[in-house]
Amino acid sequence: MATIAQPALRAASVKEIPGRLATDVIAGLSAKPKRLPAKYFYDLAGSALFERITELPEYYPTRCELTLLRANAPAIASLFPPNCALIEFGAGSSKKARILLGAAATVEAYVPVDISGDFMQQDAAQLRRDFPRLAIANLPRVGFFPGSTIGNFEHHEAIKFLHHAGATLGHDAILVIGADLVKDVSVLCPAYNDAEGVTAKFNLNLLARINRELNANFDLAAFEHHACYNRQHSRIEMHLASLKRQKVRVNGKTFNFRLGETIHTENSYKYTIESFQALALAAGWSPVSIWSDGLFSVHAIRRTDDRGQTTD
Repeated sequence: MATIAQPALRAASVKEIPGRLATDVIAGLSAKPKRLPAKYFYDLAGSALFERITELPEYYPTRCELTLLRANAPAIASLFPPNCALIEFGAGSSKKARILLGAAATVEAYVPVDISGDFMQQDAAQLRRDFPRLAIANLPRVGFFPGSTIGNFEHHEAIKFLHHAGATLGHDAILVIGADLVKDVSVLCPAYNDAEGVTAKFNLNLLARINRELNANFDLAAFEHHACYNRQHSRIEMHLASLKRQKVRVNGKTFNFRLGETIHTENSYKYTIESFQALALAAGWSPVSIWSDGLFSVHAIRRTDDRGQTTD
């Protein structure tokens, strides 16, 4: 058994970078059309709301991915090198990582890397109690990027992320990554417009966060959650629509809203197996294995081409 290192968490919480939220929000609300970065959804309240979303009957991605991981965990773990570290990119809850950790005896360290630092540290503390053999340290070897978070990136951003993951994990590394699949809108749209209204609360919580952290005066009752499928771009789009003409002050700056004007808050791109493999190949990764139920897919890809990778 390997020596257990003192646990060390790596997280890029936006609270640790003063001014970035203000800069991004002001730039986004000044743009035409208005937009806000989806990464700011995940404060503590937003992360808790997203966990509720993953349990909703309409929201199939988490349910499908968990089923795929549980059914195929031994096959996935067989791809891991001995005495490796599992690096989970975008980790919020460790629910999915636990499945791989339980199947992979060769994993010696687990490293969650998340934008929601406060939420992650709560979860990591529980993980240490449940898996005391694991060191949570910066020893990158195998990557894990579940939840179809890759779908929240524009194509060029996804390529950049995959290059960066390759630089972090190293040549010949394995990355296990989830990707949601193109499917009928009768399944897609309800997943982002649930009957209970949790997704709407999640979307509106972004405005609540801006009110709290940037001294803004958004009236949450004057905005409405919209989600629709853009067939041309194969993506779900989430927006917040203004229900009236209004002015909003953020960090000392005033923004005008027309009736019906929206703030574009998130994209969720949907892939075919072939289009995701093409994306991976463009970023220097080669397909190794695929597990799919027709609604969702889990890919194991291997870093084979280090040319053009970024380190920023």
